Amino acid sequence: MQEIRNKLEVELKALEHEIIHELPKEIQTARELGDLRENAEYKAAIERQTLVRGRIDQVRQRLEELSRIRIDKLPLETAHLGSLLTVLDMENDEEKTFELVVPEAADPASGRLSIASPIGQGLIGKEEGDEVKIRTPNGLRTFEVISLRTIHQRKNDGDGDIA
Repeated sequence: MQEIRNKLEVELKALEHEIIHELPKEIQTARELGDLRENAEYKAAIERQTLVRGRIDQVRQRLEELSRIRIDKLPLETAHLGSLLTVLDMENDEEKTFELVVPEAADPASGRLSIASPIGQGLIGKEEGDEVKIRTPNGLRTFEVISLRTIHQRKNDGDGDIA
């Protein structure tokens, strides 16, 4: 999760630099071109300024949310953020392994599922042996949890940067 925080902090610094140093220069240069009502450069710079301010707010909010995640408060015995699950997809009798991660770290192709995704949400709170039906955009899917390693077990095993 530290990797995600670092990426967001780098993005925030770049956006703050743009809003403080680059955009004011662009706006001033565009103003000097004359009539602001028909000045495309001015309008583009003002629109960019609005977008950058909005993204700064989003990044700051997400950093705050991530800082409030207390791994020591996550369940010890059930699936949650950082859990590694092997499930049986009952429709095609295929085993799949999923890691439940924060949305910024999601990569479904490599088995890293966001806890905000339908399958991620459906697996939260499950234990080994549980069967769960999950409504996805492609219809109802049924999974059986074959194995579960929670974030606590994985940390004890030294399983790297989790979530």
